[in-house]
Amino acid sequence: MTDEDLLELAATLAERAAHAINAIRAAGFAVERKTDESPVTEADRIAEALIVEGLRAATPDIPVVAEEEVAAGLVTALAARTWLVDPLDGTREFAAGHDSFTVNIGLVQEGRAYLGAVAVPASMEIFGGIVPTGLAWKREAASRRPIRARAIPAEGATIFASRHYSDDPRLGQFLEGRKVAHIEKIGSAVKFCRLAEGVGDIYPRFGRTMEWDTAAPQAVLEAAGGRVAGFDGQPLRYGKPNFENHAFLAEGRRG
Repeated sequence: MTDEDLLELAATLAERAAHAINAIRAAGFAVERKTDESPVTEADRIAEALIVEGLRAATPDIPVVAEEEVAAGLVTALAARTWLVDPLDGTREFAAGHDSFTVNIGLVQEGRAYLGAVAVPASMEIFGGIVPTGLAWKREAASRRPIRARAIPAEGATIFASRHYSDDPRLGQFLEGRKVAHIEKIGSAVKFCRLAEGVGDIYPRFGRTMEWDTAAPQAVLEAAGGRVAGFDGQPLRYGKPNFENHAFLAEGRRG
């Protein structure tokens, strides 16, 4: 498969999972707790099964690491190229009735985000990106258009902050001395996508995230001309012990 074929596979599966999540949302669902006390629902499990089955059937040579499998103790060995799947990023948002939750399917290569697809079920927006080629797009209904991250406008930066960590004092410290036009607090990988399509500028993340949370949206943002790195300036890498990320800064286009 070409990179474009792989991206289309990821986008198609993300879209199917989004429809499944919306159907479960409409029917009603229970919220359970995993061993780490994070929430999980039937939507997480059904979406993951759909995605994992599709990826393994179409690309049997590329291992798949998926959030709920890992939570259940099934950890697939990594390879030079590996799929990272978060079937429902923002389960707290989903359970609370908010709309900022996503389906994330990312491909990492040699420890770096390479390509990814992100679906936003509530609006049925699909985002895709391939980092090396700079191909980044957004699909709504039957139309698809290219997207590009923007440079910070003269009136100041639009900041995206995690709703769940919105009271973190480190956010205020980070913003000191910066010209800020607006702060929007939302959940999930939607924040990366808004940066990628040029409607925001900075997303600082201080709280815990996992590699399957970030691989796909990082690929979309970087393909659109943005950047994701630690606060030390080092690139966000993949294949870390326990799949846990350090704090990072996601940005639109510089200069």
